[in-house]
Amino acid sequence: MGNVDAIINHAEQYCKKHGSRLTTKRKQVLASLVQSEKALSAYDLIDLFNQEFGEKIPAMSVYRILEFLEDENLVHKLNLAKKYVACSHITCDHDHGVPQFLICSGCNHVKEISINTYTIAELQKNVENAGFQLVSPQLEMNCICNECAAKAA
Repeated sequence: MGNVDAIINHAEQYCKKHGSRLTTKRKQVLASLVQSEKALSAYDLIDLFNQEFGEKIPAMSVYRILEFLEDENLVHKLNLAKKYVACSHITCDHDHGVPQFLICSGCNHVKEISINTYTIAELQKNVENAGFQLVSPQLEMNCICNECAAKAA
């Protein structure tokens, strides 16, 4: 995902522009997600925090930090997996459409892709025609990455 320090610096400037603050613990949680090769749960982050920083952090603190980072569009919550990933577009200053997530069922690696807004509009129309209201256009797709597929072959 690029240089972690540059990503964190960009996220810090982004927060300042929006009137919020990226505290040390928020930076540490965000950096952990940026460096991770897979989605992490709040409890994964607690364990990682203890290993990396030699510090115990309460679960409620982690959840509050994740909520802040999600509200700032710096992380995404994967509802099906109940885990979090850093947004792959943190350093971009333009809109990337609706984020979609490909989640490897073998290694839990997550890849964020964008879906054309026309496709989402079409999906929303189909949902409404079926008598439902779309709550979130975010899609999470259960996949297998090429590396895991090669190992299984």
